[in-house]
Amino acid sequence: MPEDSKAPLWTETPLRYSNHISQTIGAKAYLKLENLQPSFSFKYRGVSHFIEKKKSELGDNVHCVIASGGNAGLAAACAARKLNCRCTVFLPDWVSESTLSLLKSEGAEVVIGGALYADALKAASELVANDTDAVMVPAYNDPIIWEGHSSMIKEIHTQIPKKPSAIFCSVGGAGLLGGILEGCKAVGWEDVPIVAIETIGSDCFYHSMSLNKDRFNATERKLPPGVDLVHDEANDVYLAHFNSFSSKAFGSLGASEPAPAIVRMALDWPGGVKCITVPDGISMETLALFANDQKMLVELACSTTLVPAYHAALFNKILGPSNDKDRTVVFVVCGGFKISLSEAGEYQTLLKTEPRGNGETWTVKYDDGSLFEFEK
Repeated sequence: MPEDSKAPLWTETPLRYSNHISQTIGAKAYLKLENLQPSFSFKYRGVSHFIEKKKSELGDNVHCVIASGGNAGLAAACAARKLNCRCTVFLPDWVSESTLSLLKSEGAEVVIGGALYADALKAASELVANDTDAVMVPAYNDPIIWEGHSSMIKEIHTQIPKKPSAIFCSVGGAGLLGGILEGCKAVGWEDVPIVAIETIGSDCFYHSMSLNKDRFNATERKLPPGVDLVHDEANDVYLAHFNSFSSKAFGSLGASEPAPAIVRMALDWPGGVKCITVPDGISMETLALFANDQKMLVELACSTTLVPAYHAALFNKILGPSNDKDRTVVFVVCGGFKISLSEAGEYQTLLKTEPRGNGETWTVKYDDGSLFEFEK
């Protein structure tokens, strides 16, 4: 929060206890409802914090420019409108008409072009280089962004009855994870394990973590086809750079590579960061389960976080079984506006083609490189 501001732009969101999920997993489960932010996702915290800070530094004529697949762009547009700043959002050419309409309704100028986020970022960088009033708003890879996101942990610290045994979140470029780690450090929760979950086919963080320190792929460093090995010298970490994505969640989780500083922080985190990657199908199923249970519709990237909340076998694989009746966990409901009733219906139709019964299982990639299977 900027020193000269009376209050941040973001909303202090509820931490809701879920009796149904608690009974399912045998632990006290709390949901941090970031889908209730003004732009419908946690992105609003870090992005609004960044824009407010830059306007304070650079003045009223600041031109906010961002490259985004959607959620960060909407967060920038909402914050810029609130602060009466000019905002231009660069988008890849696969974005939907509903995304374009929503951004324009917030007063943003929209530029479309390029097959990947990296293409949009290149075009945005060229504009910033030629506009003296322009500033690049990072979607996830910046300490100011992480500082803004960290506010959710400071809120949880005051809302929860006891220190959590684990915090679950989705991860793509790792901006949310960076905020969680910074927030936990600020409140003295450095011993709390973090569980970072992705979908198979957009899991750059999972593969990046595997390449480093004493992780399972740190010696061989073998990556899937179409994924390049990159070394970041500043943080001395190896990264998995994705050139394309096969997951339906790629619009939110499909970062080409994660923030290297966050990979380093995660590798060194005292409580440990566990990486899990799940198939699209189980995220689709969880989206429907969460909508029926909590009466909230979230996008696929968000329902990915909630997969262990509805599957006790996976939850116990991650944290281990426990007889502690007071074991407490937090699921960050990160939100996201890229979901609709029609899209949820399409997921339901796709799920009908999934084979069921006769011992059919879901298969997830676990933190140590092994596969974990549990019944559908």
